[in-house]
Amino acid sequence: MVKSAATRRRIGSAVLGIACMAIAVAAAWSIMAGQSNVSGAAAKAAADITGSTGPVDKAMGPSGLPLPRFVSLKADKINVRRGPSSEHQVAWVYQRKGLPVEITAEFENWRRIRDSDGDEGWVYQSMLSGKRMALVAPWRKQDAVPMYSGPSTTSNLVAMVKAGVVATLEDCTGEWCSLSASGYEGWIAQPMIWGAYPGERVEK
Repeated sequence: MVKSAATRRRIGSAVLGIACMAIAVAAAWSIMAGQSNVSGAAAKAAADITGSTGPVDKAMGPSGLPLPRFVSLKADKINVRRGPSSEHQVAWVYQRKGLPVEITAEFENWRRIRDSDGDEGWVYQSMLSGKRMALVAPWRKQDAVPMYSGPSTTSNLVAMVKAGVVATLEDCTGEWCSLSASGYEGWIAQPMIWGAYPGERVEK
């Protein structure tokens, strides 16, 4: 489980996931059809699915780092609180080290984070890592996503990666991301992951 049994699920997040499923499928069909360039519509669809804000909307936080930005969970067990202090009630507990989350706000040594479900809460900054990770199409439930040997649908198929798998993000071109997942290494179309913004370039 990503979260403990105490997790509060937002009805709005569930509705958003259902409403955006058709958009995700349409984007996947476009990619499988051999379109090497992810269109603006596909990028917008990915942003709608993840609930993420695109890079163009980013601002600088008090730390001097951009908001929002992706990070990952540093420990196997992390308490998420309703406010930015240890005095606030624990809303839920993450139990999945390496899970990608977005930092959406900063207050002193506390960071408000958002996960792929759209749930937000506060964690202490030391519980977060700058290591970039990704979730493979968490909105697709039990489906699988193709991973290729190169950043193109004409490249050899390496594996079909199950939706929801946590992967290490190596780099992104803005259209494709290089990942290590489930013992495989290869490229997955950028709109098919949660952990990189539409059009974002990532280099290591």
